[in-house]
Amino acid sequence: MIFEETPIPGAYIVELQRHEDERGFFARSWCQKEFAARGLSAAIAQVNISQNRFKHTLRGFHYQAAPHQEDKLLRCIRGAVHHVLVDIRPESASYKRHFTVTLTGENYRMLFVPKGCANGFLTLADNSEILYLISEFYAPAAERGIRWNDPALGVEWPVDEPAVISEKDRTWPDFAG
Repeated sequence: MIFEETPIPGAYIVELQRHEDERGFFARSWCQKEFAARGLSAAIAQVNISQNRFKHTLRGFHYQAAPHQEDKLLRCIRGAVHHVLVDIRPESASYKRHFTVTLTGENYRMLFVPKGCANGFLTLADNSEILYLISEFYAPAAERGIRWNDPALGVEWPVDEPAVISEKDRTWPDFAG
């Protein structure tokens, strides 16, 4: 696996190291030792799938409040998404900054989102699916969110308005940090 640092400390794009031949390729997409060697969480408490029927569906920004904060490893397994993570850690050098990456079923890229970052995505194709490996169990009382178009964050989305968004995601508050 190839780990590429992002401008957000602790967040990485993870590329597969492919071993190709006439059959296709083989690659490791998770290795506890490789994550732990970089000081990244090697725990997996849950694996979730987000299936999205329509292009320009928006989900997020989501995070879990302490002490239930989550590290997440995300991969688009079908379709394509414009993924955004926002650093909401007050002590971080990149506090209130964001980073975007396109994840597709074809590029096999993954995004490691560290604890203390909120994440969200906009689908770029119908029937897009995201696979999440999550370090902590979901705690409903710790669920938090930030409005997807909070002007203080300055996120530029590929569209002005999502085609599909839940009422919850539409009405999250602006970031108060």
